[in-house]
Amino acid sequence: MEEPLLSRNNQENNGDITSSCKPNVDVEEEPKRVNRKATPIPMIAATVLMYTLRASPILMLGRLGEPQRSGTSTAVSFSNVTGFGVLTGMSSALETLCAQAFRAKEYQRVGAYAYGAIPCLVIVCIPIVLLWIFTDKLLIFIGQDPATATQAGEYLIWLIPALLPYAVLQCLVRFLEAQSLILPILLSTIAALAIQVPLCWVFISKLNMGNAAGGLSISLSYWINVIFLALYAKYSSTCKETRVSNGALNTIGEIFRRAFPSAALICMEWWAFEIGTLQSCLWPNPNPQTCSLSFCGCGAIAFLLFYFSRSNSNQPAAKPGLVFLPLKLKCRQLKQEVKRTLKRRKEGTSASLRVEKQLHIAF
Repeated sequence: MEEPLLSRNNQENNGDITSSCKPNVDVEEEPKRVNRKATPIPMIAATVLMYTLRASPILMLGRLGEPQRSGTSTAVSFSNVTGFGVLTGMSSALETLCAQAFRAKEYQRVGAYAYGAIPCLVIVCIPIVLLWIFTDKLLIFIGQDPATATQAGEYLIWLIPALLPYAVLQCLVRFLEAQSLILPILLSTIAALAIQVPLCWVFISKLNMGNAAGGLSISLSYWINVIFLALYAKYSSTCKETRVSNGALNTIGEIFRRAFPSAALICMEWWAFEIGTLQSCLWPNPNPQTCSLSFCGCGAIAFLLFYFSRSNSNQPAAKPGLVFLPLKLKCRQLKQEVKRTLKRRKEGTSASLRVEKQLHIAF
């Protein structure tokens, strides 16, 4: 008599699979609890300060003259469109992956996704670096004023060292944000901005570095920010369960599949704000136009609704992980039971064949 794949005792204990997969927590109340724990105010402040860190050199370099001011404005817009926007968009895929893994209690996968995204973003930095090296020639080709294009190219050359820490920083921010660890992000951003502003002033006023001062100060401040968050993720007890020991490289393919659509969505949003600054070179008397549009773009910080949605962006992604956790555990148990049953049937079949063979030899 054939043995069923699932034993009778297992069926009696488990009952209806659908009913047994009901979550043991309130699906509607859990996201509210997470939202109360991760208040949006710190994340709003951290996001505003991150944007301010890149925009603040415009205010300091404006005193050097009109070419420097318009060149810095153009460089900031160009870097947002072609560099920082792309990296931010690709790292946004981690908001879904890390949040779902964390709410599903697969803590090792949270770190695997975050650390696996770092080489993905570093690879994308290579074409961005090549584009920034020839920015001045590209701007002149599309009709930008040569003096402004030269200043923008110099600024972006010194901003190239900021790409690597920015890529790592975005992965660390998503890694901590998925765990509702917002305070370290805010404190590290405040520390980076507090160092960047006086550092930029020293480079401009004391060392007379010109446009290079803005790019170099941003690069150094990003490195400080990354070191602070990396040390926190490495040694903090709150990140003990989510640290990854292996398996990070296995997630690269999955991250790439989700990163490019995410980058396309974010880039469209960033380009809508910044493309006007780059097009100002085609207008009469372009330098004042460029500066005016750049300062108006900085005023986008006033739209706090965007930053509020940014602060809670990982909560909708966490809900599927919360809902499907009991189902996933039940499926894992059923899979193990099926494997054990198949193994017993295989062993029984092998024993029957051996007995039949011995009887055949005997007769």
